[in-house]
Amino acid sequence: MAEPKDFTPAAIKPAISTEDLDKLDIRVGAIELVEDVPASEKLMRMRVDFGDHKRIILVGMKKERRNPKSEVEGRQALFVVNLPPRKMAGEESQGMLFDIGYADGLLPALAVPERPMPNGCRAG
Repeated sequence: MAEPKDFTPAAIKPAISTEDLDKLDIRVGAIELVEDVPASEKLMRMRVDFGDHKRIILVGMKKERRNPKSEVEGRQALFVVNLPPRKMAGEESQGMLFDIGYADGLLPALAVPERPMPNGCRAG
């Protein structure tokens, strides 16, 4: 992972329509539980509360954090919730953590609301 001081922003992606952006369903969820996925060297299993339901979301943060459980459990973050379920390491993930920095080779940070928001609240 690159150091932030060595960071050069990537080129801006091609323009999209607001209709394309509206296809993403990004919601606030409370991370209730973080567990190891034993069959994977990088995946952690999160149980996330979205207010009206809970989901299991697999996140590749095992090697990115010293103690993923204590660092993110109990926090709110943003998640993409309208992706099709995806099998990883023999388990199903029902969404994707929306983080900051991974695509740029930086140590990822959670995308979080600035103050507590209702679980299930939409971004945008």
